[in-house]
Amino acid sequence: MPKSAEQCAAMRDEMRERILRESLRYFARNGFAGTKVADLARGIGIAQGTIYRYFDSKEDLFCALRTLVANDEDVRELKLLARLPLTAKAKIRRLAASVLDRLADDELFAASVVLNTQLMLEEGLRDGLPAPYRSELYAHTARIVEQGQREGSVAAGDPLKLADFFWGVAYLYALKRLFTTGFDMIDAADMERTLLKGGR
Repeated sequence: MPKSAEQCAAMRDEMRERILRESLRYFARNGFAGTKVADLARGIGIAQGTIYRYFDSKEDLFCALRTLVANDEDVRELKLLARLPLTAKAKIRRLAASVLDRLADDELFAASVVLNTQLMLEEGLRDGLPAPYRSELYAHTARIVEQGQREGSVAAGDPLKLADFFWGVAYLYALKRLFTTGFDMIDAADMERTLLKGGR
């Protein structure tokens, strides 16, 4: 029995989502330059032409992945957290717990952390600053750090460098989440130590 138009559309959507989902780890592992469509198709277990049926080019596929892993919602949540009438210590505890819970439970989040970090690092310097230091994610984290330094709960140092340290730990565990098995995830208290005075 022939498939209905709705069934065909659903099958196309499923294949497109499968290509995106399975490409995400490949791009996160190899970056844009290190990804070849032929290798990607082989890894997914589909013909190279199938990828081109859904995406015009490797660039088009990568653009779709960037949209998929865009951290706009994460930035909005961090911006809201930074503005809450809480101590910086409480904000850092919430942020660390949220990041680690999501890394443990959500492979897409882990891949988005890895891919977004790689994208920032590929941008290079502008106005004397590396791309991460120009990001909203780092800026809002640095605001929390500055608040904590004023309150006396956060270690001394450049707030952007401390934000970089915090997100660097998140990046490391995102990599472990994606590419290793049997590793122990740090807990929120361990991650808080990247910022808090005396470790807690």
